[in-house]
Amino acid sequence: MAQTDMDSGEDGGGGGEPEVIAKASVLGGFTESTEIRALISSLPVVHENIVTLESAIERFLVIMDRYQEQPHLLDPHLEWMLNLLLELIRSEQSPPLLVHLGFKFLYIISKVRGYKIFMQLFPHEVADVQPVLDLLCRQDPKDPETWETRYMLLLWLSMTCLIPFDLSRLDGHLTSDPSQTREPIMDRILAIAKSYLMVSDKSRDAASVLVSKFVTRPDVKLKRLGDFLDWSLTTISQASDQTMGGTVILDGALQSLAQLFKHGKRDDFLQYAPVVLQCLDQCHVAESSQAMLRKLGVKLIQRLGLTFLKPRLMFIWEYQRGSRSLAANLSLSQSGSTVEAVSPDMETQSQEEDYDIPEEVENVIEQLLGGLKDKETIVRWSAAKGIGRVTGRLPKELADEVVGSVLDCFSFQETDNAWHGGCLALAELGRRGLLVPSRLPDVVPLILKALVYDEKRGACSVGSNVRDAACYVCWAFARAYEPTELKPFVTQIACALVITAVFDRNINCRRAASGTFPYGIDIVVAADYFAVGNLNNCYLAISVYIASFPEYTRPMIDHLVAMKINHWDGVIRQLATKALHNLTPQAPDYMATTVMPQLLPIALGIDLHSRHGAILASAEISHALFKLANQNNRPVTELISSDCVDGLKSIHQRVSSLLACYALSFPLGFGGELMRPAVSSLIENMSLSKMPFKDDPVITGWQWLIDDTLKTVSALAALCEQYYQPQPGMADPQMQEVLVSQYIAGLKSTEVLTRCGSALALGSLPRFMIHGKLHQILSGLQQSCSQREVCFTEARRDAAKAMAQVCVTAGVSAQGSSDSVVCEGNVSAVYRALLDCMTDYTLDSRGDVGAWVREAAMTSLMEMTLCVVGTAPQLLSPDLVNGMMCSLAQQSAEKIDRYRAHAGSVFVRLLHSNNPAVPHIPHREELLAIFPTEGAESLNWNAPSQAFPHITQLLRLPQYQYHTLLGLTVSVGGLTESTVRFSSQSLFDHLMLIQQDTAALGQFSDALLRVFRDNLRNDRVSIPFLKMLDQMLARACFDTFTTDQDHQFCVDLLSLCKEEIKKSKDTQKLRSAIAVFCGLIQFQGEVRKKVLFQLLLLICHPFPVIRKTTASQVYEMLLTYDDVIDPDVMDDVMTSLSDTNWSEDVATVRTHRNQLCDWLGVQKPQLVAKVTILRTANQKCWCVFACGWMNESMIEYFISVKEIDVWPLCRKSGAVAGCRIAAHSYQGCNIKRTGCLVARLTIPY
Repeated sequence: MAQTDMDSGEDGGGGGEPEVIAKASVLGGFTESTEIRALISSLPVVHENIVTLESAIERFLVIMDRYQEQPHLLDPHLEWMLNLLLELIRSEQSPPLLVHLGFKFLYIISKVRGYKIFMQLFPHEVADVQPVLDLLCRQDPKDPETWETRYMLLLWLSMTCLIPFDLSRLDGHLTSDPSQTREPIMDRILAIAKSYLMVSDKSRDAASVLVSKFVTRPDVKLKRLGDFLDWSLTTISQASDQTMGGTVILDGALQSLAQLFKHGKRDDFLQYAPVVLQCLDQCHVAESSQAMLRKLGVKLIQRLGLTFLKPRLMFIWEYQRGSRSLAANLSLSQSGSTVEAVSPDMETQSQEEDYDIPEEVENVIEQLLGGLKDKETIVRWSAAKGIGRVTGRLPKELADEVVGSVLDCFSFQETDNAWHGGCLALAELGRRGLLVPSRLPDVVPLILKALVYDEKRGACSVGSNVRDAACYVCWAFARAYEPTELKPFVTQIACALVITAVFDRNINCRRAASGTFPYGIDIVVAADYFAVGNLNNCYLAISVYIASFPEYTRPMIDHLVAMKINHWDGVIRQLATKALHNLTPQAPDYMATTVMPQLLPIALGIDLHSRHGAILASAEISHALFKLANQNNRPVTELISSDCVDGLKSIHQRVSSLLACYALSFPLGFGGELMRPAVSSLIENMSLSKMPFKDDPVITGWQWLIDDTLKTVSALAALCEQYYQPQPGMADPQMQEVLVSQYIAGLKSTEVLTRCGSALALGSLPRFMIHGKLHQILSGLQQSCSQREVCFTEARRDAAKAMAQVCVTAGVSAQGSSDSVVCEGNVSAVYRALLDCMTDYTLDSRGDVGAWVREAAMTSLMEMTLCVVGTAPQLLSPDLVNGMMCSLAQQSAEKIDRYRAHAGSVFVRLLHSNNPAVPHIPHREELLAIFPTEGAESLNWNAPSQAFPHITQLLRLPQYQYHTLLGLTVSVGGLTESTVRFSSQSLFDHLMLIQQDTAALGQFSDALLRVFRDNLRNDRVSIPFLKMLDQMLARACFDTFTTDQDHQFCVDLLSLCKEEIKKSKDTQKLRSAIAVFCGLIQFQGEVRKKVLFQLLLLICHPFPVIRKTTASQVYEMLLTYDDVIDPDVMDDVMTSLSDTNWSEDVATVRTHRNQLCDWLGVQKPQLVAKVTILRTANQKCWCVFACGWMNESMIEYFISVKEIDVWPLCRKSGAVAGCRIAAHSYQGCNIKRTGCLVARLTIPY
């Protein structure tokens, strides 16, 4: 929820008016009329093909959806579109599918323009009644594919019901034949309406519209109104909202009643209103669990209330700003005259206010007030509109009581729902002139509270809807009241709206407040709809501009201190403290004398969030005051009182003491996760502010805290700069030795967080602290980078970062000392350590965590190289630069988008660096042609479609070929569909270009074999390599080699594949190898026999899934390469491969395999005995464990001077039989069966 309420963006800049470029999508007209006309005309043709049909519907939807926000642009074109579609619908040649398609297009148009407007265009002559009704009767209410047809027919029938003739005239010809009884049209329409009020699709809504039009006809209401109301009330009383069907029935009945009481005449429905109200009370619709039913109940309740009360133009007590005529308002405003409100005659008003209010009105208002507190917004919004409508028909005294009841919703005992409903009701009352100006002193303070309403619940808060509704109230008031009426409250409302527009956490509230603000054109321009969309921009930029107006400066500061530094969201607290830093120049005295004394007690309070925000705010304000004092060459102590300075100095000790009261130790105790960074920020800002604490004992406490935290290492750098530098550029020897030794020792800790913190601390040390200790620091960091344990991945990442930071801080000098600067004596070691980090592919449960190390190494290499090149480029040897660029090329070809993009940007940055240029880059000119300067910035490395076409061009360059191919291997053989598609396509495009270049293809194949050879048994590379190789062989990328007998590439590749899968139990690897073996069959010579031998070995693999996969792929291989075997045995081989059940046991499968060997002319695989000789502890005998098929020669081989035990480990009877044969051959041997599955043969000396 926290994610959805807030939006991220770039940090705002400094002060000044923000420049915001907004692109509005305002359409000038319906520009696609020609295309729409052609699209509708083509429907008779395209509807026959499902593809063209879906394409036409999709295109029509796309065009119409463009006008969702400006539907009025369709008005001049609605009639001809309707006529074209009705022509298709009415045509007798149109099949049902085309008719439904026409209605579907009509529904799309009505959805965009709105059914109330669009339905008026339907033809509604007398001749249309019967066809429309007949067509509607032929529809299947349960067909889910044609609901648009039924929906539009119901709307069309609603219009035809408006014909000014008695419907009985249409029934005259039906009674001419006494033998036939036909139902009157009135009853047919009513039955249709009732049936569709109970369906579950959108036709139910159209049926309620039909009821409102049809039942209110003069002839129908005389005959059927009472019956229909009885049917509706009976349906409501009998249905249950606990079932889906009951909910649908209640929805239809309530909708129809609400529409009837809305469109019907009061005199016709007044007699039925009490009965309907009583039925609603008995059915407890307001207590339903369905929000839509409660909304419809509230809607019907308000219509009943309006029925009970007489309509009138307006009461004399109603407040009305200006005239009801826009022309009159404009003419009088131009002449400068005052617009007088037109009031009804006093005598008429007096008479109207004297009539009795029905008792049911109290019940109606009570239920509407209850609806304001409903848990669903749609119910509250309907209730608020009902309150406004009903109150408009009440006398002044009763209306004021309603207003008072609405104000009762703004109690802190009420929930956020009641506050939201109350705001909506106030807005409706104000907009309608029902909230008299005398009530404004009571209302405005409540609205100001609503604008900052925020109630924490668990890990989030509620109240954004309340604040948004409060902005709506302000919008309504600004347009409902004369400026003179609002003048006493302008300052309060304006400040509250500005604060909401800039500091509210929710983007919708900020935009609502910015659009509502009625004063100050400059502020409206700065805080417009788009500018307030970025939270950082609001807090850090827009707030500074608005605070330049004196009226808003202090209210904004007070709001941040009172409401935001103690906010439940840590991001808001941090932004609030930064905003206070930026606002300090607007009111420095107020910050120093008022705000700081307020913050210090809060910083020592009990509430964790308040304490956290107050410490951060105190630190930021102190630093801002220091900047102001420094500009005037004054010490900060002249702005901050001594009491405040003492309070700042003792915050961390006093907070520790406070936490100790809870028996929890700081900083690992209560709130330590928040308080440690906060106090570290305080230390950093105190140091940057040059507080007079030198040689003060507080420095020792600060240093201990930094050492214990080691997360915000910027505090360490600031502390060293200010308090550990006796003279400029010279470190305190004792502190230097202590800190450097401590942090280097921390790099060897068993705790990963300690290692990370120590590395970051070393990287943040200022230059004077590194001087004389550089060799010691670099050695410790290099050793930390070289430890490849999985649990220390984060430590290696931070060590790689720190290495570059230390080198950049120390500086570069070709002839300098290796203990003080980067020079010839240490630069190679640093590069070797970073290049070694580029090969970190550590995996754990989080995935490729080694990528963190690689990313840090890439960044460090770039920073290091730019630093060295800028001072002493001669330190960079060709080998170092070549290794760096090749490693970056490899990373820029790999599969993870983020790290590929980072590597690519670093690669291009180093290539294009020219101040001065990086020396010894291999193939610089060719690289500049591949990555030109003008196109480098627009290249999106995150997009595989853009990155890989450039990367694969590096395969043409010998220096980069191996590393680029290594990176491409994991991309082409990866899992991500887009990465695999674009990387493989780019690779194969390159291979197609070099097909005729024998030398280039040979060089590529050598590099390919080298990649495989170097990564044998490395599953990260070998499995993707096998997948890539399979694709290459399938695309005949090595077709040139297949004409040679026993080409060395195939021989080497086969040997490496055999070695890779030897003793492997990885089914993914084995399957990939099977595919490769099947691809290698295309090569000529003895190698083909060897490939077949490997496949026939795998067809008897212990894993059934491998056996089945091998058989399936061999079958496909033989279909593809029909020259592999003799055509005479082709059918036998294919039948055996397809019909054999390769899931059976190995012994059974082996028989079929051996038969295949005979047919294919391949030597049958021979079983090899697996013998393990174990010497017993007393050295008197040797135990030989062998399979049951161990022959006599094998036993004879193991006969020695000592006794031998032979254990045939086989479940077959041949185990014992084999031992008996051996025992018979050697005198003195005996055999003993030790179990049903094991036999022992003892051969004495």
